[in-house]
Amino acid sequence: MTDRAWFDAAKGDIPQWAASMPKDADGTTIDWDWVRSLDLAHGVGTIPESTPQSIHDALKADYATRERLESIIAQCNSAFMTDFDRFIGSYRLPRALAYANRRLNDNINTLLHLGEQQHLWAVSRERRGRATIAVLKPYSGSGPSNDDQGMLDLSGEAGGTSAGNTAAENSDVKFPTTVALDDVQDRTAAILDARAERRKAQRFQKRAGDAAMARANLSGAISPGGAALPGGAAASGNATGHHPKPDWRDAYLPGRDVDAVMGIDIETTGIDPARDYIIDVGFEFMNMASPRPAGEPETYAYEQGYYAAGDAYGQSRLAFGVPPENAALGNALIAKLTGIDVRGRSSEAGYRLFDEWPQAQAGLLARLTQQPYVAHNATFEHSWFMLNVAGYAESYRAGRITIIDTLPMSRQWDPGAVPTNEHPYGDNTLDAYAKRQGALDSAHNERHLGLEDSHIMLVAMKHHLAALKAQGKGTWGSTGRAGVGGKSCGRKR
Repeated sequence: MTDRAWFDAAKGDIPQWAASMPKDADGTTIDWDWVRSLDLAHGVGTIPESTPQSIHDALKADYATRERLESIIAQCNSAFMTDFDRFIGSYRLPRALAYANRRLNDNINTLLHLGEQQHLWAVSRERRGRATIAVLKPYSGSGPSNDDQGMLDLSGEAGGTSAGNTAAENSDVKFPTTVALDDVQDRTAAILDARAERRKAQRFQKRAGDAAMARANLSGAISPGGAALPGGAAASGNATGHHPKPDWRDAYLPGRDVDAVMGIDIETTGIDPARDYIIDVGFEFMNMASPRPAGEPETYAYEQGYYAAGDAYGQSRLAFGVPPENAALGNALIAKLTGIDVRGRSSEAGYRLFDEWPQAQAGLLARLTQQPYVAHNATFEHSWFMLNVAGYAESYRAGRITIIDTLPMSRQWDPGAVPTNEHPYGDNTLDAYAKRQGALDSAHNERHLGLEDSHIMLVAMKHHLAALKAQGKGTWGSTGRAGVGGKSCGRKR
């Protein structure tokens, strides 16, 4: 169990957040008194009686709570990183809200499963816009016709029958009642799509304002007579003559002086750090330029016998668990992808949960701040560390963390990353990048385990940098930069 005192400390930060962040990510005024009233440590979900209407009402209440929590969490990063006067001293409140939201999400999935068991609905997981959501449809058993789907025994008077049997199956039920499904549908996709549209409109408005300033020659960046409008930066070409457009991920590209780095990869129960759990962390170290440190063990046994440690050192593999409620439901997708079956990773089976293990978080943070860390699609790891690792957000904001990403290396500097119909920006998966850079045999695929994926990523990065240096391209080209490179954040005034 985690030390619950930090939840009280997190609530103690509410005045700081309330002063700096009056509205959530959807523009709604935040009721900070409501946030203060939540029992973040022991759960914010609704535990119903096992009756159809109670299950329905509990799911409706939990969805509403999750929407409010997640809209607050979604705004916290922007508020914290733009708090240039450092009025907000700690990121522990968003971490505490995310902790509670993960357990709430488990409760929602338990209710969905319970509703299926009682034939209240059928659940299908469908991709809608930016999210995969649970879609509830009327139960279609052998008893009711299509017109009668959803007719349920809510009277509790049908002797010997279980709640949730349909009216057609229980002819002695005199007053069957329908349970509505339209008010217990997952609105996540609609919320994210609307949020994205607002951001798009804001970006368009800003660009239009910048363009107007440039035309009026008020920007201070052009001379009378006019010049190119904002947005005309030169693209950084790769070795094939294909010239990808500059991208925000380019900030994560390494510099020509990069050397000692730590590669890291995490495996999780899903893609949302405010809903899902970290279950596997693998990291290792490698020097991109200088010799491998003397005295480090010469060999390391990866799961794949054909992997050779080579220049890597300091390897570590960490396994973490999930709450019993999460383990009870299982996760077939993650089990197939990674081989990790969360049904055997319950905290009751002795596995520690990462978000309840301060010592594990502190140990990881110490390693993340010692040298640049490298990840493939590093914004994924970064978003999880923000909401799971105590002190990470504060260290990042203070400029003590530097992040390098091999995804833009693949996208901008890899000759094989050419656009196709299937991959409009080129195939930049870790699997494809590692194979093109000779870090993974074409007969094998990315393993989807933290340590193994970290290893092929670092090997690919080292091979790639050596080739670029020999060719005078990439970071050694005209658009490259000196120093370690990567993305870091410092205080701005």
